[in-house]
Amino acid sequence: MQQPASASPEPGDAPPSRPADITAGQVVLAWVTQFLVGTDLFVVSPLLPELSRSFHVSLSQVGLTITSFSLAYVIAAPLLGRVADRTDRRLVLVAALALFSAANVGTALAPDFATLLIMRVIAGIAGAATGPTVYTLTSLRARPEHRGQVLAIVGSGLLTSLWVGAPLGALLGTHVGWRQVFVILACSTAVLTVPHLRAWPPIETPASPAQGQRQTGPGPGPEGGSVRDTLLAVAVTTCWALAVYALYTFLAVACDAHGHGGDVPLLLVAYGVGAVIGGLTGGRAADRLGAQLVVTGTLLGTAGFEVLVALAFPRTLALAATLALFALVAYAMFPAQQRRLVDRFPAAATTMLSWNNSALFIGLSLAGFLGGPVLHSFGYPTLLLSAAGFAVLAAALSRLGAHLGI
Repeated sequence: MQQPASASPEPGDAPPSRPADITAGQVVLAWVTQFLVGTDLFVVSPLLPELSRSFHVSLSQVGLTITSFSLAYVIAAPLLGRVADRTDRRLVLVAALALFSAANVGTALAPDFATLLIMRVIAGIAGAATGPTVYTLTSLRARPEHRGQVLAIVGSGLLTSLWVGAPLGALLGTHVGWRQVFVILACSTAVLTVPHLRAWPPIETPASPAQGQRQTGPGPGPEGGSVRDTLLAVAVTTCWALAVYALYTFLAVACDAHGHGGDVPLLLVAYGVGAVIGGLTGGRAADRLGAQLVVTGTLLGTAGFEVLVALAFPRTLALAATLALFALVAYAMFPAQQRRLVDRFPAAATTMLSWNNSALFIGLSLAGFLGGPVLHSFGYPTLLLSAAGFAVLAAALSRLGAHLGI
């Protein structure tokens, strides 16, 4: 019979077993997975003109491929996260990667635009099960003092896909055709299924004070918590994403309107490098200073630097410098928020990270929906000042959640 946790070990007994710390191979495998899934998401935007010509539809219509992927992701992620937490996360991840690969094959072979949309919906559903599950598998195996850093390293794969994977895919699309790009992505994700099957032996989910608090009774939220707890926890991410992507989405449009279109590549590189460094820094800071403090502090910093970007626009060197600092501070928030959720909801970590990713996509969509009219009516600096207000709101929600023990 297994000895109770509270009992003292007898002399000569072996010390209690503990899961081994995560290996470098597991981190690399998770990073590559995030990079490939992110490339699949972000590469569609630069390929839109080719898709439009191939299927003889307008650019506004072909933009539905991105919308359909995002909506499928937002809806499916919380449901699949709960399935992963209640079954075998490893098998859910492998099945999702297989489905993701099949959807990319279907995308490459799509004979018409309707089929293309269906394949992107399937890809969105599969993607909804990959990212949160990868984050959970890695974070629960990391030592608590390294958890934020591991989440940041794995998340940097997604950020790298934004400024490396997507442009590389677009370049391949120009030379070999957009269909071949999705064939390459399909083959790459299919290959990952075998190492993922071998890389993740089962571990016992750690307990936490938050877990004990939320298992006192049944409820619709994670670990018996309320829907209020869940929504308040991830509303921080929605407001953060709205603040960040209002700036990013309309940067090129605003620069072009002011005669600085040629500066966009430099500005995007500054932004991308700042984002990667910020993500890695945020994870390490969350481990050393505490996730809650880093989340609140970086959100207030995001608001401040967004105001500075508004003041620097459109002067190129000042804008590049402030964009790099903005991205560094803003993206330091995300791994800290992930660590905060994993620490507070360990038994429902995949569910919470899935809700968090859905919240991210909702904020991104709202940034595009609300930012366009503000940009058209009031200009880019005013849009940034408005977006900074959402970063302040996110900081307030974070502090409210901490006060309520969420």
